[in-house]
Amino acid sequence: MKKYTVLIKKKCTNAIARLSEKDRYTLAKLIDSIEERGPVQPGFMNYSKLSNTEYYCHLSYHWVACWRCEDGKYLVEVYYVGSRESAPY
Repeated sequence: MKKYTVLIKKKCTNAIARLSEKDRYTLAKLIDSIEERGPVQPGFMNYSKLSNTEYYCHLSYHWVACWRCEDGKYLVEVYYVGSRESAPY
């Protein structure tokens, strides 16, 4: 099975730096899981499909990650990591 490549948008780096160690660990597990299994990740807290190409899940109660993957592509882009109150959904 082909592995997925995960790219994290540059604007996410500041938010990642503000995450607690536990939330950074959860994000790392999410990225590892996406690389292995693809963008559909029902095992993560409050995972949901936003559209045919966009997904999100909670890293903790206050923090979420959003990502997108076009059908048939093996490239996943994490376009938002931050507070759930400001999430783009």
